[in-house]
Amino acid sequence: MSSLSSTSSLPSPSSRTRSSLLLAGLMAGAGVLHFAVPKAFDATVPRILPGEPRTWTYASGVVELALAAGIAHPRTRGAAARATAGFFVGVFPANVQMAVDWRGRPRQQRAAALARLPLQVPLVLWARSVARGADGP
Repeated sequence: MSSLSSTSSLPSPSSRTRSSLLLAGLMAGAGVLHFAVPKAFDATVPRILPGEPRTWTYASGVVELALAAGIAHPRTRGAAARATAGFFVGVFPANVQMAVDWRGRPRQQRAAALARLPLQVPLVLWARSVARGADGP
């Protein structure tokens, strides 16, 4: 009975796959948007970074697309999901900088910049969960 209760708390393979594919879709969608509407992302690039914001926008889009592809494929899912968690942690300082830089922007933009900050935590946890699911029970 205890083995039944311990396995019942694990998500089913289909729900793990669904969660993985949803995360891959989120990353792919974000990556595509970096190319479809780069100007919106250029404005979020911290001024402290060297080079042109557009270069960082495109580079970030490429990384997001690569992570999406890795998460979508079962063989690379675990490593890509761990890298995605790291990516979410890595972009957090840029999100903080964006919130600081956008203090003078209209209220809606300031609110959006601030709202992004606590959203990083569930994204990191989601990516870690996908990685654990990919690595097996």
